Amino acid sequence: MARRSTRVAALSLVGLVVVGSATGALMSVDPPAPAGRTAPVAADPLARAERRVREAPGDWRTLADLGLAYVERARATGDPGYYPRAQTALERSVAVRAADNAPAELGLAALAAARHDFPTALRHADSALAADGYLAAAHGARADALIELGRYDEGFAAVQRMVDLRPDASSFARASYTWELRGDPGRARAALERALAAAPDAATTTFALYQLGELAFGTGDLDHAGRRFDEGLARAPQDVTLQIGRARVLAARGQTTRALADYAAVVNRLPNPAYLAEYGDLLTAHGEPGKARAQYDLVRAGQRLLGAQGVNTDLELALFDADHDAAPAALEAARAAYAARKSVFAADALGWALHVNGRSAEALPYAREAQRLGTRSALLAYHLGVIEAATGDREHARTHLETALTINPHFSVAHAPRARAALANLGGDR
Repeated sequence: MARRSTRVAALSLVGLVVVGSATGALMSVDPPAPAGRTAPVAADPLARAERRVREAPGDWRTLADLGLAYVERARATGDPGYYPRAQTALERSVAVRAADNAPAELGLAALAAARHDFPTALRHADSALAADGYLAAAHGARADALIELGRYDEGFAAVQRMVDLRPDASSFARASYTWELRGDPGRARAALERALAAAPDAATTTFALYQLGELAFGTGDLDHAGRRFDEGLARAPQDVTLQIGRARVLAARGQTTRALADYAAVVNRLPNPAYLAEYGDLLTAHGEPGKARAQYDLVRAGQRLLGAQGVNTDLELALFDADHDAAPAALEAARAAYAARKSVFAADALGWALHVNGRSAEALPYAREAQRLGTRSALLAYHLGVIEAATGDREHARTHLETALTINPHFSVAHAPRARAALANLGGDR
């Protein structure tokens, strides 16, 4: 399954040029208040919100807080069973106060985004902004939805508006992602480095370290990625994202036994479909196809569970099925994903699904569309190169396969060796 970065945790930067227009012109913001004070440790937000609802069951703000807390708990635990609880709390808040209820609309936007229903997320973000146009978090929710829908100019502008209103953790996180999408990992990394220096709490520090590690891994810098993941694990030894990051680095370095142990430990605690798919691919590469199939079965079971809780997994399933012998299902899912959102990742998924179904000529325009932002993704470049080779365009195929392996020679346990083999067949030197 593909990994796509999101920047949604707390970051706080001072005086950083953060986000540009789609044409690359830079905009700056005034610095926020000085950072550096250590925030007190708060009680569990969900337990606090549940207690407050019991004390004030008709309080629309309390109900909105509870709904948001359920969305966050679902994200943290990987348990989609929290989504119906979130919806109930948020709808109760709206029932109490239908007009000018920005907190509940923001919560509904977050819930819709978590379920990958981005048109609905955008509608609720706009409703929140109609109630409070200065609510920075609503501009962030709007930006998230627009970007996932492939409306990049509008999404980048929404991020800038969020930064202008409140240059804090969330706004700078999103700004970092916009630079990554536009193929500028240097600016994305600078944002995250400054975020790390200004992180107000342990959770933000852990998030920033993980994202810095992922960014380094995505550019093939295993040493820097490993240092960031290890630094994070020294602070938060049980953090599953950092454990997965370390496992990727270990696998890339050929330390397969240790990598497999990390993957096994994580999926036993959190059977996230993306982690299960990576674990299965590593098992396949290690010559354990039976164990790999067991992980792939769990991937599909997990996706069914997500679907039962209202989560749209078309995009994720399209890529997984395309790579795991379910080409017709991949194409069906990819078409649905692209119909719902014209993002570069949806275009890539549709192109790849068409290719594995033997329709490479139809795939090529979508694979090229996936390059429209200049995103430096080894996987996107690999898909394009393979499709170009299948259509007889050997010169461009060599270029894009070389690009994929230059960006990150370890981008995929399954596909990096295939990229090298395909390049050799085309007369390349990798």
